[in-house]
Amino acid sequence: MRLEIRRYDDPVAQRLVAEVQAEYVQRYGGPDRTPVDPAEFAPPKGLFLVGVLAGLPVVCGGWRVHEQAVGGAPTVEIKRMYVAAVARRRGLARRVLAELEHTAARAGNRYAVLNTGDRQPEAIALYESAGYHAVSGFGTYRDSPSTRFYGKPLPPAIDIPARRLSVEGTSQRQPPG
Repeated sequence: MRLEIRRYDDPVAQRLVAEVQAEYVQRYGGPDRTPVDPAEFAPPKGLFLVGVLAGLPVVCGGWRVHEQAVGGAPTVEIKRMYVAAVARRRGLARRVLAELEHTAARAGNRYAVLNTGDRQPEAIALYESAGYHAVSGFGTYRDSPSTRFYGKPLPPAIDIPARRLSVEGTSQRQPPG
């Protein structure tokens, strides 16, 4: 799989975002209503990745600066993690999550938070196996009994070497921290 940095409002990214929203409608009866500004996912204060497998965009996810720092540490929120049904059970979500954590840490962030719903056991299993632990609720769904909230410390940026990512198809070093 090739990972590409895309604008959140890029048509390829938006096609995957529409798919994840359709999945939320199937599982929960409605889309995610969390406000999202595409500019929040623009480097250096955010990032949105699309994974391309066999020429097809099949996975996405992004991070943006979180409204509340955890313990005073710069914090990001992971959003729009999604793998198309045809590409599931291949470890692609784990790879995207790891890259999101990597790039967020390289940008100087020290903590990541995210939320998922109780009707997404595969997401819960992924996050827990990746070292995320339960945290207090936040954002639009802070009081929702069906929402699970997770957090994870990120390593110091000094400990993380740069990687090469494809920026809309052009290989470049990831944005500096």
